[in-house]
Amino acid sequence: METMELIGIIVLIVGFVLIAVELVVPGFGLPGIGGIVCLVSGVFLITDSTEEGILVTIAVIVILCILTAVIMGLMHYRKFKSPIILDADVHFENAQLQASDLDYLLHREGTASTDLRPVGKGNFDGIELDIVSDGVYIKKGSRIRINKISANRLMVSEAEKRNN
Repeated sequence: METMELIGIIVLIVGFVLIAVELVVPGFGLPGIGGIVCLVSGVFLITDSTEEGILVTIAVIVILCILTAVIMGLMHYRKFKSPIILDADVHFENAQLQASDLDYLLHREGTASTDLRPVGKGNFDGIELDIVSDGVYIKKGSRIRINKISANRLMVSEAEKRNN
């Protein structure tokens, strides 16, 4: 075995390892690009002719398919922890937010954090909430009051000015 073939085999093995890392790590990044470069250069280092290159390329593709199937199988059966799979189960008895859950906000006064045209944000006791005006334009910084809760939307109007 020549030195170039030995180097080509080592480069192919490094390419397979980098592709395996890419399958586990979310996103497409350096391991994937490095793995592809290593696999392509490994094929060129090992082969002497076009026919040989085609056969080695087919073998590399088959090995990649097997590698992908094995890694996905390990991830599926939880033998291999993936950073993109949520481990904790999330359970809610009633995941829907009901309008009655927001009733405590009714008639609260706050300040418009953005211009309301008619949708924007308002600050109520230090909490930013998405709000909808009753159809009129309200300037940022105006005093507002929550008048109605409809379909989980907080409907507001400009608060009446207080006489001091």
